[in-house]
Amino acid sequence: MKKIALFLIAALLLGALTGCAGTTVVVGNCTCPTDAHLAASEVPTAAPTETAAPAETHTPASGALKTGLAIITDLTDCTNASEGGDGQAKFDVNFAAVTLDENGVIQSCLIDSLGASVTFDGSGAITSDITAPVLTKNELGEAYGMKAYAGSQYEWNEQAAAVAQFAVGKTVEELKTMAVDETGHAADADLATTATIYIGGYVSAIEKAAANAQNLGASAGDTLKLAIIPSLGSTTAPTEEKDGTAQLDCNVAAITVNGDTITSCLIDSLQAKVNFDSAGAVTSDTSSGAQTKNELGEAYGMKAYAGSQYEWNEQAANFASYVTGKTAGQVADIAVNEKNAPADADLAAGVTISIGGFQALIAKALS
Repeated sequence: MKKIALFLIAALLLGALTGCAGTTVVVGNCTCPTDAHLAASEVPTAAPTETAAPAETHTPASGALKTGLAIITDLTDCTNASEGGDGQAKFDVNFAAVTLDENGVIQSCLIDSLGASVTFDGSGAITSDITAPVLTKNELGEAYGMKAYAGSQYEWNEQAAAVAQFAVGKTVEELKTMAVDETGHAADADLATTATIYIGGYVSAIEKAAANAQNLGASAGDTLKLAIIPSLGSTTAPTEEKDGTAQLDCNVAAITVNGDTITSCLIDSLQAKVNFDSAGAVTSDTSSGAQTKNELGEAYGMKAYAGSQYEWNEQAANFASYVTGKTAGQVADIAVNEKNAPADADLAAGVTISIGGFQALIAKALS
């Protein structure tokens, strides 16, 4: 996200702010620093006076649906420490989950986002609390501050829900054509009455989730859930031998349920890292976002460096397949060994890593 100009910070952010299915959003237990601020893109804009041409009307789906998930990370707001203040490793992450019918029409959609940061001074010492809970914007609700600090009529979570609802019943191409103007704001006049923030990044996340969608067992009428569990706890300070690492770990799951039963499950994880030295200078290339573990595939290295039979993305998919057809209680009761890896022989055949994080995602999504 773009930084707000200093005068907007003074005017709009008098206090510091920090960074899955009710109305269609479920979010997980996370961790958020206390120094994140509203982005310039989240300052309300005037609604357009014209509405894009209406999309083709689609019949509600019946039968099988695909489930999709996307995580998009931006690291471009990282800064070096200077005489004027601390440096910052800044993580801006957008999430989207969708279900699609056989014609590519979106049947349900969830959006969330988080802004998390680690600050450090000119000696490389960490100056923010990396143990504090990181909350997503949906979790923050009105505490995110768009009403209080930006004078918005609607809070971020309300605006994101409006974008997600607008996507339902449309293909991705219809959504892109109708939803976003050349500035990345709402092109549809009705949508713009609620969504005044920059929405281009959220539409991109929906597009990516649709591209990732798979037939995993979901059917028309199932309820979509999005669970997010982030942490900054793996962050380390620099030493004489090596740079420090600001690290955002974020486990995410898109889950569909029918009643109490999981009908599809898709799990991914983000391990975003920004290195900084003992002079408070960022030493990583922050011009591109971090890849998720599913995107890395074999490049994540569990086969190459840990001697594993299955790569992380394969193990996550094996776990997701195993829990499909089960309830939250049954997932919580999966037997584990002293390393928190599966004790059940069938599951252990394809999953050798700790499953505690996966079980926590299921519990959060279905709580």
